[in-house]
Amino acid sequence: MFTEPGLRAGLLVALASLVLTGPSVNLTAAPQGLQTSGGQTSVAAPGGLEVLQLRPNFFMIGGAGSNIGVQIGEDGVVVVDAGSAASAANVLAAIQKLSPRPIRYIIDTSADPDHVGGNETLSKAGQTLFTNAGSFGLPGNFLEGVASILSAEKVLSRMSAPTGLASPYPAAAWPTETFDHARKYMFLNGEGIEIFHQPAAHTDGDSMVFFRRSDVVVAGDILDTTRFPVIDVARGGSIEGEIAALNRLIDLAIPSVPIVSREAGTVIIPGHGRLCDQLDVVEYRDMVSIVRDRVRDLRDAGMTLDQAKAASPARGYTRRYGAESGSTNNFIEAIYNSLPRAKK
Repeated sequence: MFTEPGLRAGLLVALASLVLTGPSVNLTAAPQGLQTSGGQTSVAAPGGLEVLQLRPNFFMIGGAGSNIGVQIGEDGVVVVDAGSAASAANVLAAIQKLSPRPIRYIIDTSADPDHVGGNETLSKAGQTLFTNAGSFGLPGNFLEGVASILSAEKVLSRMSAPTGLASPYPAAAWPTETFDHARKYMFLNGEGIEIFHQPAAHTDGDSMVFFRRSDVVVAGDILDTTRFPVIDVARGGSIEGEIAALNRLIDLAIPSVPIVSREAGTVIIPGHGRLCDQLDVVEYRDMVSIVRDRVRDLRDAGMTLDQAKAASPARGYTRRYGAESGSTNNFIEAIYNSLPRAKK
């Protein structure tokens, strides 16, 4: 399961109604396969996937490589991250159980294979909003009619390749809409959707996606409750950018105050692991900051990277976040190599 005591029962309340997205909206019917137990609403899904209903029109799909956010409504389906290529067919089947409406957008939070591997399958199964493209001055076969794929510009750069070099992904999986500024937004299915580019965090192409009315944030690999942050320095990631992104996530979220017994507030979907609330992210940010400070002190004292690793700056956190092979050493190395050098 993706939930633990704290956020769990209060957030994933069994909901009596679900907004369906057929020609006429039935507010009392639920998608085929909807089952409710233990205070959570889940949907039977193929391939070992787990589908959790977080809001009347918002779901999370787990077990597909990365966690996936799914918003449904009269305008169609908006998907945040497409999971791995191996899980794509099962993810599509799970989405089609939630809504008969077409997928309109896939929003990529990074260029990692477990986030974008399903892009092509989901996009080809969807349909662009611009069905009357000619009236907008666009070619009649705009995007060949498939769903749009949206991301920060750096994601497209990572997924494509310079002229003459082989691309790691087929063109049909590439983002079709990109942005290179701090914030992009749209309004679909009755709510504002904000995409925030967080440069130099996990990579230089990370985004978090905030569904304002649903009060759900899909954080991508900026937040990973299963391990220490994966900071890919070679792809533009940095420890200071990671902490800045976590601080931005904390600022976006609202905890369950003043009535803390409700265990409500903003739902945060991490790239991997269980659902979180704001206080979970605060705890994670504090852990990252503490280890950063320890590594900085060791480096400033003249220690080499190997000496810094031997000093165990992640002590106290390795059992919880360092279980994955290499997670601790990789995190320390990324901090050591990406920390700004003191000015002399």
